[in-house]
Amino acid sequence: MMTRFLFFLFLILCCSNQLFSKQKNDSINILYIGNSYTYYHDLPKMVQSIAANIALDHRMKLSYKAFTPGGCTFKRHLQNKEEMEAIKAGSWDYVVLQEQSVAPALPTNVVQKETYFYAHVLDSLIHVYNPNARVIFYMTWGHKDGCQEPYKNYPVIDTYQGMQDRLITSYLEMSYFNNAWCAPVGMVWKKVRTERPYFTLYWPDCSHPSVLGTYLAANTIFSTIYQKHYQTTFTAGLDLEMSEYIQQVTQKMVLENLELLNIKK
Repeated sequence: MMTRFLFFLFLILCCSNQLFSKQKNDSINILYIGNSYTYYHDLPKMVQSIAANIALDHRMKLSYKAFTPGGCTFKRHLQNKEEMEAIKAGSWDYVVLQEQSVAPALPTNVVQKETYFYAHVLDSLIHVYNPNARVIFYMTWGHKDGCQEPYKNYPVIDTYQGMQDRLITSYLEMSYFNNAWCAPVGMVWKKVRTERPYFTLYWPDCSHPSVLGTYLAANTIFSTIYQKHYQTTFTAGLDLEMSEYIQQVTQKMVLENLELLNIKK
């Protein structure tokens, strides 16, 4: 009798160990839907590299697929058959959604019609085929000197501050309306511009990210997923002190604002 009990106990432990091993070694699958702000300097690859170079016992294996046509809006993404097939594949743990750089900064009535509506359609479609997936809205940053595409009779976005504030509001609202998480890249960007204005976050066009800007975005997205303190040896070729500062400021922004960012376990 005791021998039979020990045998069954052995089987249970073996199965448990196999399950633990599978969960630990399985790759986390991330789908990125965005445009050039996600494409520049290969942000998805940076997130993967950050995850692969944290403390040995906590390293995460990330796999991903990205759709990043230049200037693409949520509306245009929904018209892309290849993207729709990728969503329908039903294999995603996280889906990161990034809207065109100006669209969420426009007047509220325009954003409701042209951004919120399609954000909700995308979110709903994702959950039909990936019921356990977590959608993350990737909050972007304002153009360096204010919106490069001025909107008639809407001077609010003619400055960096004004444009950034509109983006923060819109991305948070998209997250709330869809019960999604928000990766506060724009909030971190604003903080770094204030604390270290000599950092070059922008590409020379004053809109797209520099390598440092993409590193900031990648750490913010990883922090949003990981939700714990970490240190990565991946620096994207940046100065060590600079990369350490970015890691710390992104983690602090995410971990101290979980409720604001609608991040729930």
